[in-house]
Amino acid sequence: MLNDLIQKNRSYRRFHHEKKIEYDQLKALVDLARLSPSGANFQPLKYYLACDERENNEIFSTLRWAGHLKDWPGPEPSERPTAFITIVHDKLITETIGWDQGFAAQSIMLGAVELGLGGCIIASIDKPQLSEILALPKHLEILLVLALGYPKEDVQIEPMSDPIKVAYWRDETQTHHVPKRSLSEVIINFR
Repeated sequence: MLNDLIQKNRSYRRFHHEKKIEYDQLKALVDLARLSPSGANFQPLKYYLACDERENNEIFSTLRWAGHLKDWPGPEPSERPTAFITIVHDKLITETIGWDQGFAAQSIMLGAVELGLGGCIIASIDKPQLSEILALPKHLEILLVLALGYPKEDVQIEPMSDPIKVAYWRDETQTHHVPKRSLSEVIINFR
């Protein structure tokens, strides 16, 4: 059910590096994104797929991981993602873009969970460097990178005890804890 997929769809940052993702799996995930809503139906998104270790290492070098975990530089080489999908905006189709990348990323991530995968949507990217690595023409603007793999960590949702403290954390067992606001806090019908 959709509820189960959403519950399992966490931001995973450590993966079983020995378990590889195949290119055809990435294509199937992008097919889900292709069918997702698009503002004015322009469909300006394009996708760069990578599941080769050399290419993955180059992409990985341009990413910043887990801003709230100040002392953690990102996954160790043995825990890195085994695939990446880079979402780009084709400015030749339309100059403006609304939320298409959000719809596409969520569709890909839910599809990944259904396949037993997990991932992390990353927006903290050295975009000029990654554009150069991927040899992207100037009309293709990088929006997001989705890091994918077979999750190697446990991610737990926690009730948010303080509405200002949104930072996630890791405990001594390396379980990743993510505070979430309560349903009553996010619904604003005042009756």
